[in-house]
Amino acid sequence: MTSHNRRNKTLSALAALAGQRGLPEDTTVRTYLVDAGSTDGTPEAVRVAHPEVDVTTVGTDVYWSHGMRISSRISRRTGEPAWDYQLWLNDDVTLEADALAVLLDTAHEVGPGKVVVGAVRASDGGRTTYSGRRGRALALVEPTGRPEPCDTYNGNVVLLPRTVCERVGDIDKVFQHGMGDYDHGFRVRRAGIPAYVTPHHVGFCDRNPPHTGSREPGIGVREALRRITSQRELPPRQWWIYCLRHSWPWAPLLMFSPYVKTAVRASVRRSPAGG
Repeated sequence: MTSHNRRNKTLSALAALAGQRGLPEDTTVRTYLVDAGSTDGTPEAVRVAHPEVDVTTVGTDVYWSHGMRISSRISRRTGEPAWDYQLWLNDDVTLEADALAVLLDTAHEVGPGKVVVGAVRASDGGRTTYSGRRGRALALVEPTGRPEPCDTYNGNVVLLPRTVCERVGDIDKVFQHGMGDYDHGFRVRRAGIPAYVTPHHVGFCDRNPPHTGSREPGIGVREALRRITSQRELPPRQWWIYCLRHSWPWAPLLMFSPYVKTAVRASVRRSPAGG
């Protein structure tokens, strides 16, 4: 896990993880959290409420993908007991009480050495928000009551067998925040390893508000482009590498498309005709 200034959500995520039911008696869960310089007291609160969690504090320049790499490396350090699975868990996910049992049951159902992705939905119990992804449009894979194959995945809840971790590795170091989970999923697929979505939702996680970041109305073209090229959205070098890996021969077109769309959208919203 990795966190930054979401103390209450992080504590809720850890409480739900600690309260898991229905696990085999010999199951041991060890939790590693990398906190990226939170100023809201997140690491201190976690150490008090969940002293069993291994908390590492790093700088504010560490974003999600980088933080997950650090957390994974710490979890595999020399001297730790043997482990069978690694679980990626976002700090804003509240797991259902049987989420880990569902993930493990799904892993057993689809067979050894396969990735299992936990589908999550909005906190009001509504639509699926994060899951596996499928097809050219990377459409969300909805739970259907049975394991569903996917091409890649959101990194919110992902169960990786040890064999997959050893074969594919962590999120690629080229990605600092976004794209790292999609890239990892595609690397898993190219290695010939299937990935499946759980038959049912395993927790709750709301999507980010729609009109934030580069999509915030009224910010102007320059500010919109500054935001979309930042680490939080689509930094050009990382985006270009992603496009080259996964979208050839359409990589050049895909590379420039989001920046052009962002500039046009911001320009229209600033014009009198755009309101």
